[in-house]
Parts: sequence; C-alpha cells; structure tokens
Amino acid sequence: MKIPLFSWLFLIPFYYCSISINVVLVYGQCPGDQQSLLLQLKNGLTFDPATSKKLAKWKNGSDHCSWEGVSCKKGCVSNLDLSSEAITGGLDNSSSLFRLQSIEYLNLAYNFFNYTQIPSEFKQLTGLSNLNLSNAGFAGQVPIEISHLKRLVTLDLSTFYFPGTPSLNLENPKLDVLLRNFSELVELHLDGVNISAQGTEWCQAISSSLPNLRVLSLSTCNLSGPIHISLLKLKSLSVIRIDSNNLSIQVPEFFSNFPNLTSLQIMNSGLYGAFPKNIFQVRTLQTIDLSGNPQLKGSLPEFPKNGYLRSLVLNGANFSGQMLPNSIGNLKLLSKIDIGNCNFTGSIPKSMEHLTQLVYLDLTMNKFNGPVPSFGMAQNLTLIDVSYNQLTGQINSSHWENLTSLVNLDLRHNLLNGTIPPSVFSLPMLQKLQLSNNEFSGKLPEFGATSVLDTLDLSSNKLEGPIPKSILNFRGLKMLLLSSNNFTGSFLLNHIQQLKNLSSLDLSYNSLSINYNNTNSSHSLFPNITTLKLVSGNLRRIPGFLRNQSKLTTLDLSQNQIHGEIPNWIWRLSNLVQLNLSCNSLETLEGHFLNLTSTLSVLDLHSNQLQGQIPMLPGLATYLDYSRNNFSSSIRADIGDFLMFTIFFSLSSNKFQGSIPESICKAPYLQVLDLSNNSLGGTIPQCLTEISRTLAVLNLRRNRLRGSVPNRFPQHCRLCGAPLNLTCSDNNTSPTDQNEVSKVDWQSIYTGVGYGVGAGVVVILLIVWEEGRNWLEDSIDKILLAILPMMGYSYKTRAEWDDEEEEDSEEESTYIMQDYSRDEIVSEDRVFRGPYCVFCSKLDMSRKRAIHDPNCTCHFSPPITSSSSSSHSFSP
Repeated sequence: MKIPLFSWLFLIPFYYCSISINVVLVYGQCPGDQQSLLLQLKNGLTFDPATSKKLAKWKNGSDHCSWEGVSCKKGCVSNLDLSSEAITGGLDNSSSLFRLQSIEYLNLAYNFFNYTQIPSEFKQLTGLSNLNLSNAGFAGQVPIEISHLKRLVTLDLSTFYFPGTPSLNLENPKLDVLLRNFSELVELHLDGVNISAQGTEWCQAISSSLPNLRVLSLSTCNLSGPIHISLLKLKSLSVIRIDSNNLSIQVPEFFSNFPNLTSLQIMNSGLYGAFPKNIFQVRTLQTIDLSGNPQLKGSLPEFPKNGYLRSLVLNGANFSGQMLPNSIGNLKLLSKIDIGNCNFTGSIPKSMEHLTQLVYLDLTMNKFNGPVPSFGMAQNLTLIDVSYNQLTGQINSSHWENLTSLVNLDLRHNLLNGTIPPSVFSLPMLQKLQLSNNEFSGKLPEFGATSVLDTLDLSSNKLEGPIPKSILNFRGLKMLLLSSNNFTGSFLLNHIQQLKNLSSLDLSYNSLSINYNNTNSSHSLFPNITTLKLVSGNLRRIPGFLRNQSKLTTLDLSQNQIHGEIPNWIWRLSNLVQLNLSCNSLETLEGHFLNLTSTLSVLDLHSNQLQGQIPMLPGLATYLDYSRNNFSSSIRADIGDFLMFTIFFSLSSNKFQGSIPESICKAPYLQVLDLSNNSLGGTIPQCLTEISRTLAVLNLRRNRLRGSVPNRFPQHCRLCGAPLNLTCSDNNTSPTDQNEVSKVDWQSIYTGVGYGVGAGVVVILLIVWEEGRNWLEDSIDKILLAILPMMGYSYKTRAEWDDEEEEDSEEESTYIMQDYSRDEIVSEDRVFRGPYCVFCSKLDMSRKRAIHDPNCTCHFSPPITSSSSSSHSFSP
C-alpha cells in the first residue's frame, strides 16, 4: 500500500523525535552500576583508612557523585582523583577501575604501588583526556597500551627516582612509539622516567608526533644531546624543562626563536660554552634556570623595559667577571633572583631597590663590593642572602623597617661595619639573622618585643659589652652563636633554661666569665642541646646538666680552667660525635671510658695533666689527640685495632715507654701519626715502611728508636719546602717551640667528621669496591687539605704524588743534600737512618693563626754508625 506524500511529511517530525530519544538513552546510560564499581575499586585497593581523606568516606547508599574525589556528568563518573591517599597496592588488570569507561580525568599521583608495573588495561579508558600517575610508585616498562589513549591532552608519568630502587622505563616501546597517537597532547611530563635516548632521537620523536605541545618536562630522563632544531616545529611550546640530564651541549641559539617561550629550565645538565644573550631578551620569557652548570659562561644583557621575567636563577653557572647591568631594574615583575656562586663583580645596582615584587634574593658567594642597597620597597621579600661577598659600609635602620615579611637575612662574610640597627631584631616574621664574619662593632641594645627568631649568628665581629639579658626573650631560639667577639661580663648557663628550643650555643672566644650553678636548677629543665661550644670562657667545671643531654653531638670546652677529673658519664652520652676538652687542667679519668659511646669520632684531650695509662680508644674515631699530657707506661699492643677509621693520631709529648706496637700498622686510613717527645725505644716497626705511602705526616723525633723509615718519605711528608721555604737548622728551636707542637683548630676538621660517623656502616663495601676506595681516598685528601694548611704545612694529594713519583725519585739525592754537605751528615751520630720530619709551625694561643718557626727544616740522617746503640737519645 502506498502512503500519500502528505502522510510522509506528517511522519517526519515523529521520526526525528524517535531518533533523538534513542540518542539520549544511549549516551545517558553509564557502563555498569557506577556506585557498585567504585565500591569494588575501594575494596580492592590497599590503603590506610586512618589517613585516608577520600576512600574511607565512600559508603553505600549515598550519592556516589558527591563522594570525595569523584565528579560526574549525568550520573557517570567523569573525574576520579585519588591522589595522596597512601594507596600501597590493589591495582591490576582485573581492577574495576577499568570498567569506569566514562572517566575523562584520572589522578592517582602520590601513592605507592610498590614498584608494580602500570596495568595494560588502561587502554580501556579511551575517553581519558588527563592521566596523572606521577610519583605513584610504579616501575618497570611503560606499557604500549598507553598509546591507545588517543584523546589525551595531559600525560604525567613523572617520578622521583632514587638510585638503587626500581625505575620506570621507556625502552620498548621507545618514546616515538608511545607518542605516535597523541596528536592532541598539550602537556607531557616524563620526569624521572628512564628514556635513555640521543638528542636527535628524542627531539624528532616529540616534534613529529605532538604538534600542539605547550609543556615539555623531561628532567632526569638520562637524555643526551645535541638538541635538534626540529623542536622549532612546536610553535606553541611554552615550557621547556630538560634539567638533570647529561646533555653536555652548548645551548642552541634557536631557543630564542620559540615565539611563546615562558619557562626554560636546563639546570645540572653539563652545559658549556657561552650562553646566547638573546634568550634572556625573549619578551614572553618569565622563568629561566641555568643553575648547576659550572662550565657555562656568559653575561647578562641589557634588559628591555617592562619585561615579563619573574624568576632568574643562575646559581653555580660561571657568569664570571661580569657586573650586573643597571637595566635589571627594568624587570618590574622579578620575584626571584638567585645568582649565587657566579663570580659576579662590581657593586649591586641601585636600580634593584625599585624591584617591588621581589620575594627571594640570593647573591651569595660572588665578588660584589660597595654598600648593601635598600630593599625596603619590596615589602614581600622573604629572603635576602648576600653572604660571602666584599660588601662594605653600614646597614641603616631605614633599610629594614618595611620588610615585614622578611624571614631570612644573611649578611655573613662581608666587610660591613658600624652598629647593628635595633630595627633588624624587631622584624615580625624574621626567623634567621646571620651577620657573622663582618666588622660590626658597638654594644647590642636590649631587645624589645619578642619575635619568632630561631637563629641568631653574630659571631666573628667586634661587638662588645655584656650580652643583653633580653636575648632570652627570643623564646623560639634554636641557634645562638656569639663567638669571637669582645663580649664581657658574666654569663650564667642556667639562664638558657628559658630557651626551651635551643639546640646550638656557641659563646667561645670572648672575654666572658661563663658560670654554672649546679645547685640552683633542675637538669631536666634544660633544653635538648646538640652543639655546645664554650671555648676560652673561664669555665671552672664541666656543667652538670650535660649528663642528661642525650642528643648532644658536639661539646667543646677547650681552653678553660677546668681541673680535676673527667666524669665517667661524659662517655655515656649516646650521640656524642665530637668532644674537645683540650687546654685545661684535667688530671684524672673516672674509670677508663667505661661504656664508651660508639659514635665518638673526634676526641681531643691534648694539653692537660692527664696521667697513668692511655685510656680505651673510641672504635670509630677519625681524630684522636692525647698529646701534651702525663700519660705513661707503654702503648697498648692492640692499639691498631682501635684505629681502623683514624686519620689523625697523636700521643706526642707524654711519657710513653716501650716500643711502637706492630699493630699500629693496621690503621688503613692513617694520615698523621705523631709519637714524638716520648721515651719510646726499640726498633721502628718495619710495617711503617709498608704503610708510609698512606701517611702524610710521621713524627718520631725525640725518642730512643732504632731503624729507618723509607728514603722516599719526605716527598710524601710535605712539611717543608714550598710555600714555606724553610731551609735552616732545627738547632735553634726553643724548648717552648719543641713542646708546643702544632695543633689543629677544630673548625678545620668538622668537614671530616661525617666521614668518621658513617665509616662503620660502609667500610666493608669500600674495601672491596674499587670506586668506593677511590672516593674514600679523595675524601681523606679533602680532610687533610683542611687540616694541614691550618698547621702551616703544604700537602699534596695522592694524585699529585703519583704524578711526581718518577720526578721525585730522580731528584731525591739532590733534595736530601740541598741543606747539608755530605761531610756534615756523616759526622752526625743518629740512632736511626732515613728521613724524619719536624713540625715547623704552631698555632697561637687564640688558635686562629699559624706561627712559623723560621729555624726549622726536614732532616735526613746517615746510616747507623758503629757507635750507635739503643741507648742513644735522639736530638735533632
């Protein structure tokens, strides 16, 4: 039957209505019961309900679209954010997550899936536009199935990689296979993923597949250079972050041709050569970070007016010998300037006073001179660090009054003078005030209102007068460092009970009388101190409250007037690492280091009146000095068993008798061995010949020893010669000089203490691992380079020894004879033959500078004569 034409016209509207209804029904339906799938997902995941802020609140019977972390479109889950839920497992290919196929945004970041692989079933979520799996604890190969997600706009697989842990890899498929379907991708974050690709490979993979890319973040991906010009195809590219790779390249000029570039971060990537100035002048550029590239050279250009630059970070790049352009003041939007360790010279441009948006300013470790500008217009400044420069002049009160947001002010190691303005101490947000190593003078004022100050470092200035009592109003103080000034008056240690948070106190090298009232306070009321230094404080007793200081790591009470007994409880301080009781009048030890703490690494007891047998040695010590006491008897036969990590060991100027034990040669890292000025006899152990290559200083003088040490030893001793040029005899050395053998200021060895503490953990690995041994030897060299120059000596590293070994062998005879004729040498009667070294300098009483003895040199003895005997004493 035929339907009339007008009937068709009548049915058309009903037909379209029917189609529309069907479409609505199809797109309005969600795959499966969404609430049920979410609850299945929750039950399958492993997480801690006590810390969960989202999953723990999902409950049956409520509207799932209102649950924490869930968003819906027409009842279908579209956004799922389970980031930072401390999920530790339960996500595999069978998870109900992959049946929630309406999801467009998925965030599982900052969880820990225990280094499991990313499930391949992510391919089911074809509607995803944003996928964030960053720092979620995945490892292994990134599955090829991720490339099926063709609608992705943002992909973030970035991870924090720690050496020794499983990594997330992109090897099969490679980068080009993963990216080939992502034509809509705008942001790519693969930081920490091991890509291991050459420059041309990764650049072309990105430029050929991601035409709309705006954010490229590939830090720590094991990428190499060169950077290929094909990246210029990415006209929308705005953010380039390729730091912490082994690029080893010169920065290409074409980076200045990205028309939308806003952020360029290439720190720690082995950049070298001259950095193109025109990149700084890209008008859209807001952030540039080139830090950690010491081979990168360059200078800053003249900046245009009204530039967009907000963050300038060059810390550690070698922009050397260049002044900051005055036009830096044109960058009105600058909020962060970090150009520390760049070797800039000249004055700090006054135009920087007009950078009102500054929040962070770090100019440390350059060569800036002239005055410190006023940054009072930058009221949002939180940090000013201009330390380690050559700045001069005074800091006026008006410079600081408006800096109400300032948290950290660091002016250390400059040449600033005048008084310290009281307004600095009253800044409401200031937590750290560091003004040490300047020339500030005058008295400190009494402080007014309390503040949040936690660090106050005024050490090494010319401040005088009493320490203000109102300093105790800074109740939040953690570090109070006032050493090396001219403070006078008395200081009662009991007062620090008011500073409940105090952890470090240094009052050394002043003209103070430091006292402690043992009967006027409870030990439990004192704060937990970690570092206490009271050097040269006229202290007469070891403060009793220290017996309860279980967190104490550093204690320096040297150069005081403490007498009597070293209490046994001091050896039971469980975290003590450094102990200096030298230059006192201590006479006895309570016990023999019973229950000696195993953490002690630096022990200095020199210049006391301690007597009897040598006390038990701490097993992990790197620095031991028992010199200039009255210890007697013999050196214990097993002494080498206590020197397994020791670098410096001195028993000089005591009353030791007997022989040098063979076990002393067990010390594998010993660099300085001083047994001089005792009554030791017998034969020099042959093993000293075998370990002489590891020794930098060996002093056996003024004993009754027989035998020899290696003829090549002077080349390794390095106690005389350049730069001292000491060529005269030791005969004119005064008795005082002979007794006052050089001592090392503790400050010169603190850098080595960490090695000693950690040595017990890693020593076995270091012994068998060649690379570890090399690292350890380099570390020892660095420590000695700190110690020996403080003593006035020249020290050369093992590498320099090796380089000069052949040359030294050839020149040895000349070196030996340079100060003495053969007749003079033969005529001298010596107990042992071979070279020996003489300490040529000492520290003054303040222990701050070396005093050289001009009548001092290295000596070389002839072979033993027929008249030599063990009874002969040695006198250089």
